[in-house]
Amino acid sequence: MNQRLIRTGLSLSLAALLAQFFLTPANAENPGEATYKAKCAACHGPDGKGETPIGKANKLRDLGSVDVQKQSDEGLTGVIANGKNKMPAYGKSLKPDQIKELVAYMRSFAKKS
Repeated sequence: MNQRLIRTGLSLSLAALLAQFFLTPANAENPGEATYKAKCAACHGPDGKGETPIGKANKLRDLGSVDVQKQSDEGLTGVIANGKNKMPAYGKSLKPDQIKELVAYMRSFAKKS
């Protein structure tokens, strides 16, 4: 009886582990990544370097540069929400949580030394 319970418990544990492994997307996106791709990548590029036709024409800074990364989260939030120069304001089309997630995603572009 005890061996049967142990085997059943192990089988259920294995089944749960396999289900989690196969049902979890391999490339689960960072919460801000989808918003970045939809709202930012056309100008800033998929890697944040600004090497797109629009980015080059507007001389956009690399989002991974020290100059951008040294800005506070509040400063970056303000730029996203209110716009700056030719960048449009997204404060009315994005929720505060989405902007916060975008800032967090932008931090992933930081240059690795």
